[in-house]
Amino acid sequence: MEIKDRPANHESNLAQSRQDAKAARAFAPLRETLDTRSSHPIGLLAGAGRFPIVFAEKARQAGIRVVCVGVRDAASPELIGLTHRFHWTGVAQLGRVIRCFKREGIERAVMAGKILKSVVHTRWRVWRLRPDWRMIRFWFSRSRKDNRDDNLLLGLIEEFARDGIYFESALNLCPELLVKSGILTRRKPTAGEIHDVEFGWELAKEMGRLDIGQSIAVKERTVLAVEAIEGTDRAIARAGELCRSGNFTVVKVAKPQQDMRFDVPTVGCSTIETLRQAGGRVLAIEAGKTILLDETETLALADRYGITIVAR
Repeated sequence: MEIKDRPANHESNLAQSRQDAKAARAFAPLRETLDTRSSHPIGLLAGAGRFPIVFAEKARQAGIRVVCVGVRDAASPELIGLTHRFHWTGVAQLGRVIRCFKREGIERAVMAGKILKSVVHTRWRVWRLRPDWRMIRFWFSRSRKDNRDDNLLLGLIEEFARDGIYFESALNLCPELLVKSGILTRRKPTAGEIHDVEFGWELAKEMGRLDIGQSIAVKERTVLAVEAIEGTDRAIARAGELCRSGNFTVVKVAKPQQDMRFDVPTVGCSTIETLRQAGGRVLAIEAGKTILLDETETLALADRYGITIVAR
């Protein structure tokens, strides 16, 4: 049984075409940089997860020098051996990141990896995070109306641009990571699970529009858990705690206004392990807008656990 996208009307097609054209113009400078093998290296601001490692490996294979600034307690030390130069930074040391990139002659950079925003709300955060003056000034800026993810990250990108450092999408170097549409695993969804995917899809898109989160867990068209600041894995775990019978569906989508330079939805082996431990049975993701890391291993793991992965 197939899951197909609903037919889009003319207006939505036109809007999507305009959005795609805008994205293409935004990503063109990085393509030019990579194609010409500029003498300038590419900067990598790395958080947690496999995505920064995959990007660094792909750049190395392509003969592109990468200068990485890794967020301490998030980025993998494996990046040290994969990049031309490597620097550690604290999560709240914005000024240090900018200085590191400028010293290395970085003009173009990418973001990859996850930073949980919950660190901002730790107790005694000023002493624990030790923000530098640049971060303090940015955090308390009156020009930003709130601290939702998009506003924060767009504000950070603007802050780097003031120093001549421009962020592009890491996916321009590895577009093959974006998942293709279809049922990707051996097990196909049941009719009830398809209904849950469709139900959860609309809600997840609305959450994305509001910039709350990108994932939602549902069962029998009932919402079990909604992702917010805690991230997808902890939202899935919470769904398992609330649905002891298991066999629920997780839907993870891109935001309608998704900026592919940052916060692109990402799944991989760790997502499947979390889903199995929580008792989930179906993972629905958005084709062409979701990163599927270590595809062969991730799909094999899902097949071993009898979990369905659908990209629509």
